[in-house]
Amino acid sequence: MPRPLGQHFLFDPSILERIVSFSGVSDQDTVVEIGPGLGTLTKFLARAAKRVICIELDRRLIERLRENLRELNNVEIIHDDALRFDYGFVGERFKVVSNIPYSISTPLIFKLLEYRERIISMTLLLQKELARRIIAGPGSKEYGLLSIMVRLYSEPEIGFYVSKGAFSPPPEVDSACVHFRMYERPPYKIKDPSLFREVVKTAFSQRRKMIANSLRQFPDIHQALERAGINPRSRPEELSIEDFIKLTESLSQNQ
Repeated sequence: MPRPLGQHFLFDPSILERIVSFSGVSDQDTVVEIGPGLGTLTKFLARAAKRVICIELDRRLIERLRENLRELNNVEIIHDDALRFDYGFVGERFKVVSNIPYSISTPLIFKLLEYRERIISMTLLLQKELARRIIAGPGSKEYGLLSIMVRLYSEPEIGFYVSKGAFSPPPEVDSACVHFRMYERPPYKIKDPSLFREVVKTAFSQRRKMIANSLRQFPDIHQALERAGINPRSRPEELSIEDFIKLTESLSQNQ
């Protein structure tokens, strides 16, 4: 069978059980699974959860999936694009547990963060390198926009690694299972989220430059940096989330 939409299937029962255990899913939970493939993880989720909603884009897999899961009465299969899906459809707070296609990992995480108030937690099997970017802190070469945006709304943790040999077909890199505990009350207060993201994204688009140069498109950037107490010669990866928040608020005074 051809590999649909870049998916790498995982069949090892011990790893599947470990993912479900790490997710903390209980019989009180509604779970959204993205890219269920042939339904191997879905079966384990269905045993643990109250309700499982599967979102699968590849039409070639839908019938196979329905056949494989036909005996499970707490599973709903939706043929849709996870990057465009309205997760408000779920109707209640939910957990996300998925071995998601690597090709959509980053945009999907950003998409899910838009529904952060509805999501209790996310447990995702991701490329090892992407997982390291997510948990990276200031001073690390992996630290960037994704690290910051994830930590604004959740506490990420790598639970364990999965060898590429555990997948069929095997990907080119190893994977990591990452759990995101969503904050009920986010610790950071941002007055202008869109400006904040623009500032962070622009800064890291030229991460080797000093922050004053990477953000030179913003009016009076030197004045804003001085008000925020940030050295204009700093590199973007040296700034904490709090630094970026202070800088954003300072820049908003220039507008």
